[in-house]
Amino acid sequence: MSLKLNAKKTLNNLIIQTKNNPTIKSLIMFDPIFLKYHLSPNHPEDPKRIKYIGEELKKIGLDSILQKVDKDLLVMDAIRMIHSNDHISSIKANFPDAYEVAVAAVQSVITAVNQVCSGKKKNAFCAVRPPGHHALNTGREEGFCYFNNIAIAAKYVQKNYKINKIMIVDWDYHHGNSTEFFFYNDPSVLFFSTHDKFAYPLTGDPNKKGEGPGKGFNINIHLPCGTSDNDILDAFTTNLKPAADKFKPELILISAGFDSRKNDPLGCFEVSDSGFIKLTKLVMDIAEKYSGSKIVSILEGGYNLKGNASAAVAHIKTLINYKV
Repeated sequence: MSLKLNAKKTLNNLIIQTKNNPTIKSLIMFDPIFLKYHLSPNHPEDPKRIKYIGEELKKIGLDSILQKVDKDLLVMDAIRMIHSNDHISSIKANFPDAYEVAVAAVQSVITAVNQVCSGKKKNAFCAVRPPGHHALNTGREEGFCYFNNIAIAAKYVQKNYKINKIMIVDWDYHHGNSTEFFFYNDPSVLFFSTHDKFAYPLTGDPNKKGEGPGKGFNINIHLPCGTSDNDILDAFTTNLKPAADKFKPELILISAGFDSRKNDPLGCFEVSDSGFIKLTKLVMDIAEKYSGSKIVSILEGGYNLKGNASAAVAHIKTLINYKV
């Protein structure tokens, strides 16, 4: 295996291959609808988060593999696998603009898992907003989230494909409390999260390991402010790899939150783009071993506009460049 990301020649070759090779096995979901809707002026969950990612992808020629959202794709049944009718109705009535964009995010994610689980694509990245891993069933916005995209994707896959064991990896600076909640007693979903437990939403205690049949399938790793590339990589190597070897996931979903990157206004970690490359490679190693390399990655947080875009593109390039 080889990972070639830094050589200019390699990147130029990648751009040429991407434009000329319609059979490339990676997918990037991206749509102008994600440039709509803002919680409030100057709010950190800004439509420019997506705009900056798109601009960086265009600079290196990867806009050629972007796929728009099918707005006619029916996803309400999938959303209802996780969210109550009352929650859905409340979001639609009280946050109509956010509702439209949040539904499009689910449509994007469902398209990605369909492409990957059917074998048409090996992996996918969904450049979507709003994020989802804090969305409970309260009928309101929770941590900038409305619908839990990754939880919906997991349930949808289990219902529609011969895939049962799903591993969710969450490297967002904030704990994915909603994802934990929906799978806390479910042994078919291994949830692994690195985060700062003292940040919003003040959950993610390492002692919370799941309950009932799900005990042992919820892994919370608290990391302190100043966490470096080596620190987070060590947490993955020490805790995720042995858990994955035991679990043997058939599909891996990533809550790709880049607010764990250095200089994020809502985080205090010091992870670099190189760190995210290494994390991506580690997850891809696991996917190659157990899930036929099937990975769907979904954008969560990341509020330094340039930093978020830089980390996301480094992650995407790793997914595309990694040779198996």
